[in-house]
Amino acid sequence: MERPVSVVEHELELNLVLSPEHSVPVPARLSYGSHDPYAVYMTFHLDTGSPVTWVFARELLVEGTFRPCGQGDVRIWPTRSGRRSVLCLALSSPAGDALLEAPLPVVAAWLERAHRLVPPGSELAALDMDGSLAELLA
Repeated sequence: MERPVSVVEHELELNLVLSPEHSVPVPARLSYGSHDPYAVYMTFHLDTGSPVTWVFARELLVEGTFRPCGQGDVRIWPTRSGRRSVLCLALSSPAGDALLEAPLPVVAAWLERAHRLVPPGSELAALDMDGSLAELLA
C-alpha cells in the first residue's frame, strides 16, 4: 500500500553576499517531503533559466539555526545582520562557492512545519520501505 506524500514548501528571498557591503537577492524555495524524510531541498531560481537545487540533511539545517555546523560542501550558522537574525549558508561546489543569507525566523518557522509533518526521530517510520523495495525489484 502506497503512503500519501506530504510536502512542506516555502518561497523566500535569500541574499547572495558578494562583499561585506554588497549582496543581491536570490529567490529560493525550501522543500521537505515525507517521501524523503531525512533531506531538505533548497532550490535557487537564478537568472540562468535553470533552477539549482541543493539537497542536505534536515538535521544539519536545524542545528545550523542554533550554532555553526557542517563541513565541506555545506556549512550553516546563525548570525545578525544589523537588526535582523539571519542564517548563513556557505555552499561549495566544483562550479564555485557562494555565501547566502536567509531570514532566520522564516527558516525556523518552515522547519517547525516540517517537524509537524515528520517529527524528528520518526523519519524511519515515514519511509515506505515496502513500496521502495517493490519498485526496485519491479
